[in-house]
Amino acid sequence: MSRTTGLTRTAFKDRIPGGPDGHRMLVIGFIDKCGTGLWSTAMALYFTYVTGLGLGQVGLLIALSGAAGIAGAPLGGLLADRFPLVRVIICTQLLRATALLALLTTDDYLLLVLFSAAGALPDRATNVLTKLYAARVAGPDRVRYQAINRTTSNIGWTLGGLGAAAALAVGTTTAFHVLLVGDALSYLVMAALTLRCAEPPAPADSRVAAASTAPGPTPATNRPTPWRDRGFLAFTAGESVLFLHDSILQVALPLWIVHATDAPVGLAPLLIVANSALVVIFQVPLSRYGSSTEAARRLLAPLAGLFAVGTLALTVSALGGRTLSIAALITAAVALTFAEMLHTIASWELSVALAPGEAQGAYLGVHGLAQSTQRFAGPLLMAGLISAGPFAWPVLGVALIATSAAQSRLVRRGLAEPSLSVAKVTVSEH
Repeated sequence: MSRTTGLTRTAFKDRIPGGPDGHRMLVIGFIDKCGTGLWSTAMALYFTYVTGLGLGQVGLLIALSGAAGIAGAPLGGLLADRFPLVRVIICTQLLRATALLALLTTDDYLLLVLFSAAGALPDRATNVLTKLYAARVAGPDRVRYQAINRTTSNIGWTLGGLGAAAALAVGTTTAFHVLLVGDALSYLVMAALTLRCAEPPAPADSRVAAASTAPGPTPATNRPTPWRDRGFLAFTAGESVLFLHDSILQVALPLWIVHATDAPVGLAPLLIVANSALVVIFQVPLSRYGSSTEAARRLLAPLAGLFAVGTLALTVSALGGRTLSIAALITAAVALTFAEMLHTIASWELSVALAPGEAQGAYLGVHGLAQSTQRFAGPLLMAGLISAGPFAWPVLGVALIATSAAQSRLVRRGLAEPSLSVAKVTVSEH
C-alpha cells in the first residue's frame, strides 16, 4: 500500500517539470496568489473605510501606483541579467512586504501613494522574474511548467478571494488590517522558501551561434539590448493589444452586463468564476499545443477566431431580450477565456524564443511592459468602448484579428532573420 502510494506520488511529480526547485517555486507562486487575493480584493475598500479617502482619491492612487508599476518589469529583467536571479526574487518579496506594512503607519495621502507605488514596482517585476526562473529551470518543458504555474495561481487567487470575502463580511478596521498583514506575511513565507531554491543555470542563447567557443561572459559593450531591436519592440507593442482580453473579461464584461444588456447583474460574478474554473481545467492540457516555437506561432490563428467570436457575441448581447443576452454573454466569456489561455501559451513561448540568452532578462522585462501597459490603459479603453455602444465591439475585434495576423508574420520573420541587435542568429528547435 505504502509502496503504491510512493510510486503514485513519484509519477505525479515526474509529470511536473522543473525538478525540486521548480516544484518549490510553484508552491511559492501559489502562496503569492493566495496573499494577493486577500489584499487586492479589499484594497479599494481599505483606502475608503480605513484611511478615509474619497472615491476620486482612491481612483487616482490606484492609477498612479499602476503607472509607477509599469517600470517594474524592465527593471526586474535588467537586474536579473546582472545579479543572481534567486536573490533578486527574494528582494522583490521583501520589498512587497515592506511596502504593504508601511501602509499601516499613515493616513497621509501622499505617503499612501508613495508606498503603493513602491509596492507596485516589485509586484510587476515578479511576473518577469518568475517567468525567467521557469524558463531556466524547466528548459524545453517551460510551456507546460508555466501552464501548471498559471493553474495553481488561479486556485490560489480564488482561495485568497474567498478568504477576503469572509473577512469583509465582518467589515471592521481590524478585519482590513488582518487582510493586509496576511498578505505581507505571505511574502515573508515566500522569501523563506525561495532561500531554499538553488540558482538556476544561466540560459544558453538559443538564437546566437557564436563564432568563438572561448569561455567567458559576453562583454557588456556587446550585450544585446531590446531597446534597439525594432522587431522585438514591435512584437511587444502587438502584445499590449492582444493582452486586452484581460480588461475585456475583468473590467468591461461586468460593466457591459449592467449598462447595456437585459441580463441579470448576478451573471457577472458567475462568469468571472467560470473564467477561473476553465483556466484551472484547460490551461495545462492546452499547453501541448504550444510545445514548440512554431506551434506557438500557429496558435495566433485560432486566437484571432476566438477574438472574433467573443467581440461579436458582446454586440449580440445588447440587441435585446434576457435569454439572448445571457446566451451571448456566456458565449463571449467562454470564447474570450479560451483566447486568454491560447494567448498566454503563445506569448510565453514566443517571447522566450525571441530573446537572446545573454540578455534574456532585459528582453523579457521589456516584454513585460505589454501587460503592465494594458493594465493601465486597458480599463480606460474599455470605458470608451462601453460608452460608444454595441457596434464598437466588432471594431475592437477587427483590431485584435489584424494584430494577431501581424504578430504571426513578425514572429516568423524574427525567428528567420538576424535581430538588429544580435549577430549570427540561428533558429533552434524547442
